[in-house]
Amino acid sequence: MSVPFESLYRHGFARVAVAVPRMRVADPAYNVEQTLELARRAATEGAVLTVFPELGLSSYTADDLFHQDALDDAVELALERLVRESTRIDTVLVVGAPVRSQGRLFNCAIAVSEGRVLGAAPKSYLPNYREFYEKRQFAAARESLSDEIVIDGQRVPFGSDLLFTATNLAGFTFHLEVCEDGWVPLPPSGYAALAGASVLVNVSASNIVIGKADYRRALCTSHSARYLAAYLYSAAGHGESTTDLAWDGQALICENGDLLAEGERFADDPQLVLADLDLQRLAADRLRTTSFADNVHDHRERLSTMPRIEVGLPIPTAAVPLHREIPRFPYVPSDPAALNERCAEVHHIQVEGLSTRMRATGIERLVIGVSGGLDSTQALIVAAKTMDKLGLPRANVLAYTMPGFGTSTRTRTDAHRLMDALGVTAAEIDIKPSATQMLRDLKHPAAEGIPQYDVTYENVQAGERTSHLFRLANQHGALVVGTGDLSELALGWCTFGVGDHMAHYGVNASVPKTLIKYLIAWAADTDQFGPEAGAVLKSILRTEISPELVPNSDDSKPGQSSEATVGPYELQDFHLYHLLRFGDRPSRIAYLAQHAWSDAARGSWPDLIPADQRHTYDLSEIKHWLAEFLRRFIQTSQFKRSTLPNAPKVGSGGSLSPRGDWRAPSDASAAAWLDELDRNVPDVRGSKDPVAQG
Repeated sequence: MSVPFESLYRHGFARVAVAVPRMRVADPAYNVEQTLELARRAATEGAVLTVFPELGLSSYTADDLFHQDALDDAVELALERLVRESTRIDTVLVVGAPVRSQGRLFNCAIAVSEGRVLGAAPKSYLPNYREFYEKRQFAAARESLSDEIVIDGQRVPFGSDLLFTATNLAGFTFHLEVCEDGWVPLPPSGYAALAGASVLVNVSASNIVIGKADYRRALCTSHSARYLAAYLYSAAGHGESTTDLAWDGQALICENGDLLAEGERFADDPQLVLADLDLQRLAADRLRTTSFADNVHDHRERLSTMPRIEVGLPIPTAAVPLHREIPRFPYVPSDPAALNERCAEVHHIQVEGLSTRMRATGIERLVIGVSGGLDSTQALIVAAKTMDKLGLPRANVLAYTMPGFGTSTRTRTDAHRLMDALGVTAAEIDIKPSATQMLRDLKHPAAEGIPQYDVTYENVQAGERTSHLFRLANQHGALVVGTGDLSELALGWCTFGVGDHMAHYGVNASVPKTLIKYLIAWAADTDQFGPEAGAVLKSILRTEISPELVPNSDDSKPGQSSEATVGPYELQDFHLYHLLRFGDRPSRIAYLAQHAWSDAARGSWPDLIPADQRHTYDLSEIKHWLAEFLRRFIQTSQFKRSTLPNAPKVGSGGSLSPRGDWRAPSDASAAAWLDELDRNVPDVRGSKDPVAQG
């Protein structure tokens, strides 16, 4: 079956639904109609799995009526109707019902699709404490004498360990458990997750008391995190008996520790909660978490015997748009409070890393080059705060601005203002004479005034700066602080060897460019260094990103733009995150980027980005810059990352240290990635020139 590029089902997502219908106690005929109505709505929305509450066809609060033949007969008729109607409803249904078998009554979750009863999972753990006395009516799963039962004339698998595996959607395997099963120390869903289930379903009744809703929410999110899975939870709502209890109908969809969706509690109207699960994210995390596989190994005998039922999901052939926010800035939280906490945490990690290195070496001075740009500004902030932490004078930070052929008056002025405001030892070394001498030694035309601004011209300046810094460190018994960031390392936008690639210790090496801005803004907004420093920090934030290695006729502005060459950092950081964190294929990255970046009105923006700078990128631009990223990251710049100096890892998004998160060959080809991008992302000509847009 062909699924269009625009559909979420093409890119490793699946839409699921949790439903809480209106119901009546001991009225299966009414309850099944309410169930079917919500199921049809879910199918219309493109959901391939829809989950209903525990004993939803009979009601949970039927009490001793469960042992009445009339109610059991009515439930059988309701199930027959549900199975018959499922042939016209494009979603897999999971419903709760009492089932008679082997002379016992079992509380079951039943999966139904396209006229077929896929299987029934009996409840394993029957609560018999406080307000619960289920053992009065039901038998537990362990009491079953057979692994098959008959429902609607069909002989179907029966057990608490059934795994339902989609044949047409990779990574979609679901498991069923019933209410209390998810509350015990070792729930059935835990073993199911180890056996490969990525979607864990809990059909529940669960009456409401004070504090219980918060506990359920915490339980479901923690289960999803522990098992690296999605967790779907549906509790009984309006219509259950309130003789002694009340019901809130809580509906939850969680994924790997995140709450994706929650319905309205205590609603009079039926509730249908939808969410798009990221199956590839779950698969990527399980693949990389070696301890998860080790745990599988420890239980392999039990896991290998779990029955697997194949099911073809009713995946829509038309495009189903993704209804899930994909953060434009995955390294930058959009919530101001979370962003403030993130910046403080990163700052402390950087300071801790540098201060520990200084203690270990016994060195009490630092040498740093200050350009007036973002990266060196953040590194200088960290250096100053490191001295504060160690109880050393900030004068022990030996800061040098080193103007070259392309240095603008703005950055040079800001560099001096910043060094003065922070109270470090400030100096200036003009590298133009030594750079000119090297160009002359190389017989480069620029030495004779001929404007040939090639890579040699640029790297002579970068090399001169770093060479000076290392010799200054020798002279003063200091460490050279590296300033380059994660984004530059990913794109190879640094000069190898004795250039900005090298240092004694790099504080920014795992901090992306998009986050550097917010760290500087945080230092200003929280008044880390006083109003004068805050003013110059805000000036630096307004400066265009440039290596300033090529002269400009207007020396108040840089003569070149980094983003014109390597692409917009905000977009390239997005690509980096999804490639590095999840190993996503290029077509999926392009799809996610299009969803995040094609519409400025979709989703939230960090406050630091003014409305007139909130860019959008169409699929043509995304494909262009993603190809540029892939060539640079995989094929042309790994040799630089293979010889990186030490630096602290700051985030779960990963680092590029060859001793840590990223170990790759320096001579790899990007052909497979570029071919996948070319084959699977349509060529759609955008309204903007992608090169000019940078």
